[in-house]
Amino acid sequence: MRRIGSWLWRWTRRLAYALVAVVLVIIAVRVVDSQMGPPLELWHTVIPDEPRAAQIQHMDWAAYLAAEQRVFAQVEREVTARLPPEARTPENRFFAQSPIHPPRFAQDWNRSFVLEPEGAPRGAVVLIHGLTDAPYSLRHVAELYRAEGFVALGLRVPGHGTVPAGLTEAVWEDWTAATRMAMREARRRAGPNGVVHMVGYSNGGALSLKHAMDAVEDPRLVRPDRVIVVSPMVGVSPFARFAGLAGLPAMLPRFAKAAWLSVLPEFNPFKYNSFPVNAAVQSFRLTQEVQGQVRRLSRAGRLDGLAPILAFQSLMDFTVSTRALVDDFFALLPANGSELVIFDRNRGTKLSFLLRPVFDPEVERMMPDPPRNFRLTILTNRDENSLEMVARVTPAGGMEEEVIPLPGLVYPRDVYSLSHVALPFPVGDSLYGLRPEREGEFGISLGATAIRGETGVLVMALDSLVRISWNPFFEHMAGRIREALPAR
Repeated sequence: MRRIGSWLWRWTRRLAYALVAVVLVIIAVRVVDSQMGPPLELWHTVIPDEPRAAQIQHMDWAAYLAAEQRVFAQVEREVTARLPPEARTPENRFFAQSPIHPPRFAQDWNRSFVLEPEGAPRGAVVLIHGLTDAPYSLRHVAELYRAEGFVALGLRVPGHGTVPAGLTEAVWEDWTAATRMAMREARRRAGPNGVVHMVGYSNGGALSLKHAMDAVEDPRLVRPDRVIVVSPMVGVSPFARFAGLAGLPAMLPRFAKAAWLSVLPEFNPFKYNSFPVNAAVQSFRLTQEVQGQVRRLSRAGRLDGLAPILAFQSLMDFTVSTRALVDDFFALLPANGSELVIFDRNRGTKLSFLLRPVFDPEVERMMPDPPRNFRLTILTNRDENSLEMVARVTPAGGMEEEVIPLPGLVYPRDVYSLSHVALPFPVGDSLYGLRPEREGEFGISLGATAIRGETGVLVMALDSLVRISWNPFFEHMAGRIREALPAR
């Protein structure tokens, strides 16, 4: 026994040394990598004084907006007013004279907003944007709700809409506290008999799902009557688990750039291009919380109290995991009226031979066998020789799939799939749409940009130009959201 114990000790010690060596190599590589690329700018180093979770839980909507105003004034004072001459360029959103400087717009959609309906509201909705994003991302869905008689509350969660540095300290608990605050305001505005909905995009989808589950466990919270999520962040890349290691060198001021996974020009008025390590860490922590909570409630048989979920998801999504949404959330739901809508890739395109097989899954293989507790709708081509779309619908509890024609709905010939960022934006969106209805509204129309030339010249990655940023099926999605609203 003593010999075996000595052998185990030696191998345990060797394994520990090997793990330490691996970590040191990762840190060394990260140190070298962090010193490459452009230097950090003011918007990477000035961290706004956002309220934290402990403060937000005692705030109402008015107090939160007042704190938000102070944060934006701080950014104006400490970033915009102090830009060095070389940063005062038209493509920098933080330059006061830039055409893409958000305070110059008729409305700065980086801030929390309220859209009031005509007449007395029949309900209220809280809309929560995604990671590195801003309330602008759900502007069109908010306007849909307003037209249907709802007060729409677009929430800016801490760390967003200001400067990328805001995401170096924000944590998911801050975002959860802000969500709860907004839901209290939604209940106040809806009145005791009005319905309250939640709409979440990407990271905001995770926050919406978590709040709905929190409300099952804590009756003091405002329970939503319906939750709608768009490209929800239920699962992310497993490499995000180790993202914190990449930021370790940043503990030394000399290697502050190691706190960033990417440092890019900020030419988008409503979204950060630069991405800090902490953002990846917090997104992973939040998805782990969501997955753990839904499993816990499922085992306890408490998901019957969960609000019905309507989810829209692109089959091909390089940001969040479509499979995690199915396996780690929808597969665990009871029969509570939930539905998953999948936007398939373009099976009728002639570009199929250019797609990597590993990124071209079949929807059926991702789904649990019927009967399922949720309704499944797959928007796809009528057949592989057609661009015309159909809806393949399997009702909750059913075994048979019904194919429903969708007259007039056609997959664009030159689009092989939707993307994570495309779903909330119609083709006419001023910033991200292919055919912007108001092209000069925000000084730039990124979705309508088609650039050809030599590689290695642009300030942005070519992938960002290829990635579709608008949804050719937005009006269909909007129609499905309207169907989820209570009858007038």
